[in-house]
Amino acid sequence: MVNTEHPAVDRVREALLAFGIDPEIRWFDDATPSAQAAAEALGIPIGAIANSLIFTLDGEPLLVLTSGAHRVDTAWLGAQLGGTIGRASKEVVKLATGQVIGGVAPVGHPSPVRTLVDLALADYETVWAAAGHAHTVFPTTYDELLRITGGESTAVVP
Repeated sequence: MVNTEHPAVDRVREALLAFGIDPEIRWFDDATPSAQAAAEALGIPIGAIANSLIFTLDGEPLLVLTSGAHRVDTAWLGAQLGGTIGRASKEVVKLATGQVIGGVAPVGHPSPVRTLVDLALADYETVWAAAGHAHTVFPTTYDELLRITGGESTAVVP
């Protein structure tokens, strides 16, 4: 049985509670660091996974919550945003979110991170996002992701 105590998960839980959400955080025995692994563990379509990806936009952290069904087109999205998007290092991810790659949640960060929420996630009644650790996820909705992150609704591929 996996240990269900973790400081990053606790911060995510606290952030969700502050938004009036009593989170149903699900712990897995095995890590689910990819959208494919999480979808298989949950028995749902990969598109219903809200992948939390940290990029940099002109040097500043940018969180993109994208449907697990596709990859972010960083060149296209950067042009839409009027800047250059690059991959964030694991150090930047940890500093911006307080979480590690594979478990980055949409909330629970030390300070707000500009967030884009993929329009494709609106196609699903329930979407699942990481809860601060690679062994965790929680259910939410597209509208709720926008609300709790203060995110911008946008396409992330042309």
